[in-house]
Amino acid sequence: MSLLMSSRFLLPKWQTTWDRQNLFTYSQPNPDPINFVTPSAIGSADIVVDDSTVYQTIYGFGASLTDSSASLLSTLKSQNPTNYWQLLDYLFNITDGANSAGFSYIRVPLGATDFSANTYSYDDTSGDVNLVEFNIGAAPSYVISTLKDILSINPELRIHILPWSPPGWMKSGTMNGGSLSTSYLAVMANYLFKSLQAFQSEGIQIYAIGIQNEPENSDSTYPTCSMPVSIEAGIGISLRSQMNSSDFSTTKIIGYEHNWSDAANYPVQLMQQSQNIFDGVSFHCYEGNYTEQAQFTSQYPDKEVYFTECSGTIGSDWWSDIKWYMNNLQIYSSASSGVSTTDPRPVLCGILALDSNGAPELPGSDSCGGGCRGVVQINSDGTWSVNQEFYAMAQASKAILPRDSGGPWGQRIGVSVGGSLDWALVVGAYVTSRVSATDWSRYSIVVLNWDDSASSTWNPQPVTATIEFRGMQATYTFPVGVTTLWWYAAAQ
Repeated sequence: MSLLMSSRFLLPKWQTTWDRQNLFTYSQPNPDPINFVTPSAIGSADIVVDDSTVYQTIYGFGASLTDSSASLLSTLKSQNPTNYWQLLDYLFNITDGANSAGFSYIRVPLGATDFSANTYSYDDTSGDVNLVEFNIGAAPSYVISTLKDILSINPELRIHILPWSPPGWMKSGTMNGGSLSTSYLAVMANYLFKSLQAFQSEGIQIYAIGIQNEPENSDSTYPTCSMPVSIEAGIGISLRSQMNSSDFSTTKIIGYEHNWSDAANYPVQLMQQSQNIFDGVSFHCYEGNYTEQAQFTSQYPDKEVYFTECSGTIGSDWWSDIKWYMNNLQIYSSASSGVSTTDPRPVLCGILALDSNGAPELPGSDSCGGGCRGVVQINSDGTWSVNQEFYAMAQASKAILPRDSGGPWGQRIGVSVGGSLDWALVVGAYVTSRVSATDWSRYSIVVLNWDDSASSTWNPQPVTATIEFRGMQATYTFPVGVTTLWWYAAAQ
């Protein structure tokens, strides 16, 4: 047996269990180490990792930094700066092995949303078609300051900006509901371009920009805008022309930003009408299911797929939510699901931070029946806690973070599950390459064991599984919960 094969073993794990005995807990495997050895009989489940099949790079996990989130974080910073910086580190530190989730993708609204103190845009001067009064300073100052604090923790943070609505004067006089007047198409494109310039003037590099959040949603109680495909395409074409003639030629334009349920229509038509200027599209979870993405990706396999919103509801079941998130967002079933080549590059869960009541919310907004839950809960006494969205994303994030400072991000690789309990495990597999070609790559699996008999008599059962990799085999018993495991091997 070669030295390469005999010295490969499973390294420390990150684990979240159904009973909350482990909450994104770091520990050594038991026994330690667990070696890859000559294969023998397979376990009740058999995980086969195929690193000869490499899919897309995963850009990371995160949430939306709304005005409300930034307000709560800013208050925490003033009230208890130690807790504030500990929270930001726990959320955003991507240093290899750090006790943190390493979130690396943030969506920032351009103007007000359903989670703002009031309704505003960056230019509320009616008829200002030349945007002379455009001013990013219309946003509360704590939005930019909080974003800069996050960047100080994670300089590799990818920032994705987009409006919930154009300025009201470009519509029927209000940002709440309605649609953009077609006469303002070019003005709206310029508004978005000026937004890019404004962030740049603050020293903030924008990774991606969207045209309109949820373009098939018009709600009169908070900033929204119904935007037909032709209008979004036209704005995108005009915006890309300006971007390509300036410093933003590499900034991505992401379209659609709405539910899975219309994947076969709006985003497909958007690609058909937009002269190939969109780098990809983004989906939300509120209608339809993740398999419907294939209705888009089967026609546009070279376009990137993002997932940028799925807010939790206050009072829902903690473990049921984690199972849903892992199966539908973080892992997307095994390779047999048929969508493994089109899984989103980033995955974001709703709003970064809210309080225990799902506030602050825009007065009068009806967007969150039952109350939206933040990834983080910030309390009035200067304390904080994290919710189920955090644990689901953190477990997956640990599998794809760079091993080396400034190094490559993880890529999804092939994986399948066999054995008599193949149904009990949902598995994603990843490889993270190294800066130096002589350093071994890091391999990771994220495993959901949902064998809990929840539909009948509650009976959570650990699953003993074999892990097959390059003709060798390791054995590990997965408790009911989510487990992230690493090992190292020479690159293929």
